[in-house]
Amino acid sequence: MDLDDDLPRKGDDPLARLLKQDLGPLSVAELEARIAALEAEIARTKSKIEGAVNHKASAEALFKR
Repeated sequence: MDLDDDLPRKGDDPLARLLKQDLGPLSVAELEARIAALEAEIARTKSKIEGAVNHKASAEALFKR
């Protein structure tokens, strides 16, 4: 397994594929599970943003000394 296997390939945008997915065949339970997974991904993404902002602020404060 190559380390790049987890990276999206050129022209292979997982978000675009997700947005195009037909939701019609999904049951209510499947839709609720999808929402829960998306909310968890949103929380993970927000946490990553917060960490990056805090890291940047720490670095800027260090170099202002």
